[in-house]
Amino acid sequence: MRGDEVLIGQRRADQPMALQWEFPGGKIEAGESAEQALARELDEELGIAATIGPRVTRIRHNYRHGGAVDLQFFAVREFVGEIQNRIFQQVRWTRLDELPGYDFLAADRGLIRDLAAGKLL
Repeated sequence: MRGDEVLIGQRRADQPMALQWEFPGGKIEAGESAEQALARELDEELGIAATIGPRVTRIRHNYRHGGAVDLQFFAVREFVGEIQNRIFQQVRWTRLDELPGYDFLAADRGLIRDLAAGKLL
């Protein structure tokens, strides 16, 4: 988070669910807490050392093709370093009320509506 803006990333064309938008982050590795995993992923994906804030929400989503994800979203308001795009097609800061205008992954869409409506932060 940066004021009323949030950083989002667009998946590359060669990835599954190509060119859809998502929040930076990734999978939890063995022995990691969700917060530790997010800090590691933000370093790997964006080159920043983030202070992980409180959990905003948790979402369990079943995709039509049979896959399922258990997502946890945390507020990150402080970080050290300059953001470097290491894995995305593009990254951008966008206002919360503009989020519904982006083609987000299906699992993120309920969260997007709530963020845009000012319900979570």
